[in-house]
Parts: sequence; C-alpha cells; structure tokens
Amino acid sequence: MGKCQSCCEPPGSSTETRFTSTQRPDYRPPQHIISKDLERGTGDPGFTSMSTGKSAIASDKKMFTPYPKLPPIKKHSNGEGKRLSFISRDVSESKILAMFEQYRDSGEEAILAEGIEKFCSDLQVNPDEFIVLVLAWKFNAETMCKFTKEEFVTGCKALKADSIKGIQSKFTDLLNDVKNKQSFKEFYKWTYKFGLDIETGQRTLPSDMAMGLWKLIFSQSQPPVIEQWIEFLEEHPSIRGIPRDTWDMFLNFVEQVGDDLSTYDDTEAWPSLFDDFVEYQNDKQNQNVKSF
Repeated sequence: MGKCQSCCEPPGSSTETRFTSTQRPDYRPPQHIISKDLERGTGDPGFTSMSTGKSAIASDKKMFTPYPKLPPIKKHSNGEGKRLSFISRDVSESKILAMFEQYRDSGEEAILAEGIEKFCSDLQVNPDEFIVLVLAWKFNAETMCKFTKEEFVTGCKALKADSIKGIQSKFTDLLNDVKNKQSFKEFYKWTYKFGLDIETGQRTLPSDMAMGLWKLIFSQSQPPVIEQWIEFLEEHPSIRGIPRDTWDMFLNFVEQVGDDLSTYDDTEAWPSLFDDFVEYQNDKQNQNVKSF
C-alpha cells in the first residue's frame, strides 16, 4: 500500500534539505560576505567550516605569534667609530721598520745616540726625561743611547704603536704602569744593567752614573732620604762604584727608614755602605746640635 509514517519523507524534503543553505558542501557565500570576512581577517573564499561557519585557515593563522619588531641598528658617531677603528686595527710591522730606518745609524743595524736624539725630538721629549727611561725599559734596551732593531720592533709591538703619534699616545699608560709597586720594582732593578757599559765588561755601576739614575728614577716620587744619600756619595769620592746588591737593597732601605733614620737597625743584613751613611748622618746631626 505505501510506506509507514516513520519511513515516509515529508513532502518536498530531500538529502540536500538536511543542510542549511550555508552548510551545504557546494555552498559558496555571496561576494559581499566574503569581502567583509576578509576585512575582518576571518574569511576564506576557498573553504568554510561546515560545523562553525568560520574559516579553518583563519584559525590556523592565530596559532603563529608575530615576530617583535627589531630596534634599528645604532650607528656610531664619526669620532667613536674612528676610536674603535684605532683600537681594533693591527700594528703594522712594516710601519715600525720604516720608522726604525728613519733613525738608525748608517753604519750599524741600531739607533745610536744621534738617532735617539732625533727620535726624542720627534716625540717632543728630552733624552734625559723620566718617560724616555721608562720607554727604554719597555723596549727592554740593554745599553744606554742605543736601540737595536729587535729591541725597537719588539718594543713597539708590545706598545701596540707603529708611529710617533702612536708612541706618544702611550705615555700616560707607561707612567701609570710604573706607579704600580711591583712594576716599579722591576723597572728599578732593570736600570742597573741599563747603566752598565757592557762593551767594556763593566760589572759595577760607577757612582756618578748611579747618582744620575737615582735622581731620575725617583724624580716622580722622591723618598725623604734621597737628597741626603746623594750628598753623602758626593762628599765621599772614594766610593767609586755601587755593587748590584747595594743597588737592589737601596729600594728596601728607603721604604723601611722613611724620613727617620733612627729606625735603621744596623744589626740587620744591610750593605756596609748603608751603615756608613747612617753613621755619617747621625754624626752630622750631633754636630749641629752641639753648635747650638
């Protein structure tokens, strides 16, 4: 006879009527709806989810966190750029060698007295200034009034300087370095050998050379007893030379006695020349007291 009511489909119904107009697989929304969805960032003309009506690709886009905007690269000013460039650039050995050739002696592979005078003149210093002695120490020079090629090249490399201006720019650092107690001690001990005349086989520093070096070495910071010590040596010309151990111990001596020779202990293992000096100063002081 016909189908039961449960099996009968309502008039006009079909498989397609089970979907709303926007849920049909072949449904494509009108162009004005797509445009609005795209403006909101949710539309997709290619595919729309049947369950939510929202773009599946739009939801995927939300999974990615946008990269933060990187700050602009800071540009150095011309002055700072030049400074950084000066610090980072390598020292040129060819420039050092060219500088050496300007001052070297024509008959020897070294800078001798005349060349050193010109070198100091270009550095705008006098040969007998303290900074020149410190520079010779940094060059590890073995002899006064002479820089060998090796000493000059190695010294300039150690300073990281390949020009006159480059060496001049290191003066402040050199003076600050020698203010360090340990550095000054090394500098002080080096000057003894520097003052010797190696070519003649000299092993004891002549008194006049020792006095000149002591005055120069302590010119930046003068110990209280240095003037009395120099006076003592000048008044005793029989003291013709200063042995190495006396030279080295003198630095300990000035540090220990300070400006008061009464603290000097002659029972300690001091060189005999120090005993003579303290005795001389005590006698001189006693004579002054008696004269009053």
